Amino acid sequence: MYLVESKGGAIVCMLFSLFFLGTWPAIMTLLERRGRLPQHTYLDYSITNLLAAVIIALTFGEIGSGRPNFTTQLSQDNWPSIMFAMAGGVVLSLGNLSTQYAWAFVGLSVTEVITSSITVVIGTTLNYFLDDKINKAEILFPGVGCFLIAVCLGSAVHSSNAADNKAKLKGLTSDNKNVTETVGFSAYSNEASQTKGVKDMENGSSAPEKAKAGTADFLVELENRRSIKVFGRSTVIGLSITFFAGFCFSLFSPAFNLATNDQWHTLKKGVPKLVVYTAFFWFSVSCFVLAIILNVTFLYRPVLNLPRSSLKAYLNDWNGRGWAFGAGLLCGFGNGLQFMGGQAAGYAAADAVQALPLVSTFWGILIFGEYRKSSRRTYILLVNMLFMFIAAVGILMASSGHRK
Repeated sequence: MYLVESKGGAIVCMLFSLFFLGTWPAIMTLLERRGRLPQHTYLDYSITNLLAAVIIALTFGEIGSGRPNFTTQLSQDNWPSIMFAMAGGVVLSLGNLSTQYAWAFVGLSVTEVITSSITVVIGTTLNYFLDDKINKAEILFPGVGCFLIAVCLGSAVHSSNAADNKAKLKGLTSDNKNVTETVGFSAYSNEASQTKGVKDMENGSSAPEKAKAGTADFLVELENRRSIKVFGRSTVIGLSITFFAGFCFSLFSPAFNLATNDQWHTLKKGVPKLVVYTAFFWFSVSCFVLAIILNVTFLYRPVLNLPRSSLKAYLNDWNGRGWAFGAGLLCGFGNGLQFMGGQAAGYAAADAVQALPLVSTFWGILIFGEYRKSSRRTYILLVNMLFMFIAAVGILMASSGHRK
């Protein structure tokens, strides 16, 4: 099998992983904003996410000789390590499933900032001690500190941007503003849609003009189109989901670390440790099984007032399916590359990929128009947040050690 053994090779794996893991959430968010049910999207995503693990196992896991390859380890008595790998897959699946709802409530950028920071603070600390401190602590923990500063800046960005949006909505006509203040955004959303329809009939046009990103009309138009309705909902719901997802994310990498390195000596004497590809396969299998069970359940018993669906409706829903398949492949290969780099340079250093909000924020600005027409204060905070994430990535990668 092929193993990444050099520090340079590990850093290349981390960089590609960072891009992949920062891109797939943007695709999922795009589909939700276009009105596709998250249950349909996540079922598609789960299929190709498992496919990526199988592809990695049957290629890199079968190349060369030396340590046992992927197919050889399938028949070995290594179930304690497999259970650790599958436990990691379970918490990752719960985290990913939670974030697909958190993105709607809190926004792509802020959700990724909060979950990544929790992952780094808890997960990196656990991995540092599990890896027998092979990473340079004097470099590693300042990198963790950069993440914490970026979290504070990210929270400030969210607060400032929320204030900007509130000011935009206050700039509406007095009639609509009164409605907004008394019964909430959703009531204004319906009224605005009806008003636009009347104007279009009077002007003889068949479709309303598309609102510009960053305007109050754009916010209303987005609420009408998306599948998860968030206007008038408490922000506590979104933040609670986000913090739960972050806690789940903080545990999957340490669990995978235990699966591949057996620090707790759970394997019988003479049984080889799980190679990264075998562990990743079982990790992805448990992630897939849980995702299928939960999302099929959510089809018939939806949460957050989403419309009820069915397996037949899911199978017939081809709107955006290709994008969902692509998101699953990106996530699968991103996780695989993170683990390949972590096995070589230490899983604590590989947590540098948790700077993925750097990529997600870029897509959020480019695709979704986040922070468009915001205040100068918001832009200054946003630039400082991105700068701190860049510093965090560089510092965590510089702390890379070498596993003996």
